[in-house]
Amino acid sequence: MHWIYLAIAIATEVAGTTCMKLSEGFPKPTPSVFVALFYGVSFYCLSLCLKKVDVSVAYAIWSGVGTAVIASIGILFFREPVGVLKLIGLAAIIAGVITLNLSGAAH
Repeated sequence: MHWIYLAIAIATEVAGTTCMKLSEGFPKPTPSVFVALFYGVSFYCLSLCLKKVDVSVAYAIWSGVGTAVIASIGILFFREPVGVLKLIGLAAIIAGVITLNLSGAAH
């Protein structure tokens, strides 16, 4: 169940960050309210996950996967520029998350 909490935490963090972009600096009330709602759910689910998963592993997965997904959303939906260095950076994030996850499973 702790991995489900982590997945929900990641999904709602990504949704909150997307709403932050859509809020355009918070003058738009609807996406601004959703930022707070999604981040609240994200932190709550992350805290439930941390009851069973090492903080180093859970936080690395939460932040790394969230960063990679939100960068992809920026490229695909907000038409942010993409280059070789950005793709290498995203690959490095994913590799780091995998490495930390494997190290957490080893003990």
